[in-house]
Amino acid sequence: MALANDGNIYVPYNKRSGSESVVYFTRDLSPEGLRKIYARISQAITGKVAIKLHTGEPKGPNIIPREWVRSLITNDIPGAHIVETNAYYEASRHTTELHRKTIETNGWTFAPVDILDEDGAVMFPVKGGHYFTEMLVGKNLLNYDSLLVLTHFKGHVQGGFGGSNKNIGIGCADGRVGKAMIHTTPGQPDQWDIKTEEFMERMAESAKATVDHFAGHIAFVNVLRNMSVSCDCEGIYAAPVVTPNIGIIASLDILAADQASVDLVYALPERYHHDLVERIESRHGLRQLSYMKALGMGNDKYILTDIDNGDARITPEDAVKGVQPFRG
Repeated sequence: MALANDGNIYVPYNKRSGSESVVYFTRDLSPEGLRKIYARISQAITGKVAIKLHTGEPKGPNIIPREWVRSLITNDIPGAHIVETNAYYEASRHTTELHRKTIETNGWTFAPVDILDEDGAVMFPVKGGHYFTEMLVGKNLLNYDSLLVLTHFKGHVQGGFGGSNKNIGIGCADGRVGKAMIHTTPGQPDQWDIKTEEFMERMAESAKATVDHFAGHIAFVNVLRNMSVSCDCEGIYAAPVVTPNIGIIASLDILAADQASVDLVYALPERYHHDLVERIESRHGLRQLSYMKALGMGNDKYILTDIDNGDARITPEDAVKGVQPFRG
């Protein structure tokens, strides 16, 4: 049973409490923009590096462009591995064999891609959780010193939105047992029966296990581009994009990263954000944020730092001023 029922209620900035984290922002949606903003949080990324991103269903149109990631790895993180886990649903990423074919189809061939649960899974502790004391994640996460969580921020059919929390909360859990722990009540015929606040809370507890494991050596980048209300797991069947492109944010604080991304969407004119906000609120996705705060995963207040303009402190409204309607 869910701990709260506030997942459809947006909390304005002036109603939040606590400390502020630093969140960097650029409007530069390009390989150079990604490299520039990564440099601001790169101090956390050392040793053998894993980059967790969504490699997508076959020919999915909205995933982070491969050339951006290629440029980042080649110039700034040589030797980094892209990491993924197998999907819970039966489709083109359900098994390692199918997943590798999809990875090749989508062009992720310029760096090693490690399917973390290919050789099994391992339990990471969940500190302070309500649902879990441990979460089963892909075993190969143990092979890395640092984790860059590189996320295409968008909507999500179950979570309302998919940010850094979803990227690792679902995306590092192993494809059979870990993801089932989050999505399914044991014995239920519907594998997606856990919804709304309880789903958000379970997902956040799973993410916390990975955040705690890499403490001090984890960083978060959200790319607010091609933001369909659908997740990249829907591939070519994703709903058309109608929300304007905004930019890229980065932080060492997972909650601040996702909260700032949500705030940027809410700061758009209503005619531009209506569909994505409706998706977030109808799924009670805002509980991701309040529960991450309750778990001590970060701050929902932040200093939004405009790296395009001398590191000026700006508001989300400043950041989205002048955005153009989406043109696919």
